[in-house]
Amino acid sequence: METASFTGLVKALFTIILIYYAAKFFMKLFLPVMAQQVVRKAQENMENQRRFYEDQQNTRQQDNYNNNANGQKSKDKPVVGEYIDYEEID
Repeated sequence: METASFTGLVKALFTIILIYYAAKFFMKLFLPVMAQQVVRKAQENMENQRRFYEDQQNTRQQDNYNNNANGQKSKDKPVVGEYIDYEEID
């Protein structure tokens, strides 16, 4: 069984500090680039979604125009039942 030595402790602390500062340095370099890519991708997704909804809306408007132009009347509400007038008896 080995015992812990002072030099081993110093080496471990030095390694941990070195890794910490290296990670900090690389994060300063690469984090802004990664953030820009994420923002750009989100903007592209939003633009594609906007175009999709605009296309759907244009298609619906065109279908409504074509249905009305062809003489077809728009769908009426379905008849659920008959309304019966009644008088209240005192």
